[in-house]
Amino acid sequence: MDNLYVLKFGGNAIRGEEAMKRLSAEMKQMIDKGARIILVHGGGPEISEEMERKGLKPKKVAGIRVTDADGLEVAEKVLSRLNGDMVSYLMDAGVQAVGMAGYHCTLCVRKPPVEAIEDGKKMTVDVGLVGEVSECDPTTLLDLLENGIVPVIYPIGKDADGNKLNVNADTMVAGIAANVPCKEMVAITDVPGILMDVNDPNSKLDKVDLDDIDRLIDDGTISGGMVPKVDACRKAILAGVSKVRMVNGTDKDCIVADIMEGGQRGTLITK
Repeated sequence: MDNLYVLKFGGNAIRGEEAMKRLSAEMKQMIDKGARIILVHGGGPEISEEMERKGLKPKKVAGIRVTDADGLEVAEKVLSRLNGDMVSYLMDAGVQAVGMAGYHCTLCVRKPPVEAIEDGKKMTVDVGLVGEVSECDPTTLLDLLENGIVPVIYPIGKDADGNKLNVNADTMVAGIAANVPCKEMVAITDVPGILMDVNDPNSKLDKVDLDDIDRLIDDGTISGGMVPKVDACRKAILAGVSKVRMVNGTDKDCIVADIMEGGQRGTLITK
């Protein structure tokens, strides 16, 4: 299956009806050209907004959402709703799609406490009901793909005892992409790619490897909010994905449709 692409987006890149419809139309173009696609999505901003509406206070430590039972309930509700919306837009675009939670194809373990620095003090924080992918059984996904159906996955996992866990979408997609024969994983973000100058979109790097990324972080070229985006791509490479492409989901011209043509959209990251 050398034409399989695993796409991932979060709420900062693809949000709302217009953006979802545009992505759906581009996915239809890729499928018409012979691609098979697995789509994984998050929904961080929407989860935070729903928590605040319920009087809950969103909290993150080292980029990880601290999740208690109430937070997990909100996350699952919001992600399931977004998943249903995305499937509907794909079907409207002529793409056969099936939505599912990550626990239908992965097994997760609860994430151990993480080290963090708050107010200049180093501390260990329990992030609660947060999971990491420990195993992935792609059988269901591959069966759907063979039948021309796009699996659309939201990142709620389960452990071996059946307990649900909130999983970062980047963690979920890395675990899945590393266990299917994907040609490329595509991280749909809200930036054009890795830029040598954050104020100049023309300074985008077409291709980097992990050594390049380390150097660019060390010298400050990659900094601030770009670091977690790049680290998410690194995570997928280290999990076993051969190529990860970072593209701009807010680009009104094209998000993913021309990737199959060999164009230099976004930044391609390799080991």
